[in-house]
Amino acid sequence: MKKIAIALALATALSACKKEEAAEAVEEANSPETIATDVVAEVSFDENDLIQKTSYSIGQNFAKQMSKNFEGLKEHDIEINKDLVLQGIRDGFADKGKYAEADLAENMQAFNNFYQERVHAAQAKLDAEAKVKAEASKSEGDAYRADYAQADGVKVTDTGLMYKVLSKGEGGNKPTAQDTVKVHYKGTFIDGTEFDSSYSRNQPISFSLGGVIKGWTEGLQLMEVGDKFEFVIPPEIGYGAGGSSTIPGNSTLVFEVELLDINPNSK
Repeated sequence: MKKIAIALALATALSACKKEEAAEAVEEANSPETIATDVVAEVSFDENDLIQKTSYSIGQNFAKQMSKNFEGLKEHDIEINKDLVLQGIRDGFADKGKYAEADLAENMQAFNNFYQERVHAAQAKLDAEAKVKAEASKSEGDAYRADYAQADGVKVTDTGLMYKVLSKGEGGNKPTAQDTVKVHYKGTFIDGTEFDSSYSRNQPISFSLGGVIKGWTEGLQLMEVGDKFEFVIPPEIGYGAGGSSTIPGNSTLVFEVELLDINPNSK
């Protein structure tokens, strides 16, 4: 989950310019108050003047970066008051800020603590929801595999990998775990929802057979070039209880895989 530290973000936004240079640039644009163009009258400037153009660019870049950070906070129900941000900038440039340096640091630390509490609470909620979903996925996957094992032509290995031959190629060598293979494939959940497909991209994929999930490493070693198999992979040799960014924990996965070549780059 994205974590935003506002104190650091503010420092980053202005790190390209020294504090003294930033102050001089704003003064060249006219006065500190001109930084808040939506609060005070708009100030025109000479776009052929490098300093004036840079002064405006500092403000625009600052607003762009801060807006992204502020939007990120909204997912935790935190709404930054932009008017007060602008007031703080104006007061800071005018050297009449309300808080001493120690107070500023204390304010930002208090906010960061508050923010982290929100983040942790949100993560705890997501973890609880993922656990419930993973438990459901396990029971549903177990039932699906029990039915699938009874289908015609289905074979089951010692690891729990299930497969059936959809079509045969012309025969030949089978890959080893040390080989690179080229395949076309489609991956779906047990409800038929597609989550990945090289067919949809019209682009086969090549990879080291030892660098993928165990179900693929094992299954492809059963195939010859030209074969097309269907694999049903239990979570233990798939993405496990934790899942991945796109695969829920404990998911049973269904793959249609066509072996196109072995070690294609060596030919």
